[in-house]
Amino acid sequence: MDLDPDIRQAASAVPRARALWSELAGVPVEFTSPTAVVIAPGSRLCPPGWAGIVRIGDAAVVTAPDARGAEALRGAVRELAYAELVDPVRLGEALSGTGAPVLDVLGPATLSYLDRDAFVPAPPREAGTAVERAAPGDVALTALLAGAGQGDADESGLDEITSPAFLVREGNGAGAGDVVAAAGYVTWPRSVAHVCVLVAPHRRGRRLAGTVASAAVSHALDAGLLPQWRARPYPSRRVAAALGFRELGAQLSVRM
Repeated sequence: MDLDPDIRQAASAVPRARALWSELAGVPVEFTSPTAVVIAPGSRLCPPGWAGIVRIGDAAVVTAPDARGAEALRGAVRELAYAELVDPVRLGEALSGTGAPVLDVLGPATLSYLDRDAFVPAPPREAGTAVERAAPGDVALTALLAGAGQGDADESGLDEITSPAFLVREGNGAGAGDVVAAAGYVTWPRSVAHVCVLVAPHRRGRRLAGTVASAAVSHALDAGLLPQWRARPYPSRRVAAALGFRELGAQLSVRM
């Protein structure tokens, strides 16, 4: 099968990304064709009690919370192409007649990865005059999370980072004012760096996300990690693409 151009360009990241999500499934499973469906109540592909679907390249894996869910999902797998499995509409249609209809959905979110050779650092014109480094949980980072609102703060994942936090302050200078943008990453299994970014609502659209994300990605690459960018909204996907990330797949969680 001919792969998407983005996948071809980041082909070396595909096996690493697949190894990560196979491990997160919590039970032995591989990205195969036809798509594997496994019963995994402890799956980290999705919230507890949900089904999780992850596509990387031209294959996917599916975890179900119980035998009934697995049976319904195996029926959907027989009907749908691997790319359709992370389409909530198509998956919902396939499950509608199985006795396990979809009640709730999270995603889909794109999964993008970055090899060192593809990294495009944010140019100086986007970088302002200073990007600070702070410890995870720094009071300035906490203030940014509080000001962004619970939904955006939770979506960013910045309260879970294991890396330093990379910050830009109001006025583009160290110590100039409140933090208006921050990035870092969470170290995941298989040496993956899950990138987290947040910009204050009143400063969005000014390329600050790329500025702080660039610093976090550079730190991850220097540590020998594979940066991962998970995104739903298009602006976030656009920031990732500008840094050289390539969309290799998607993640979808459903409650049946």
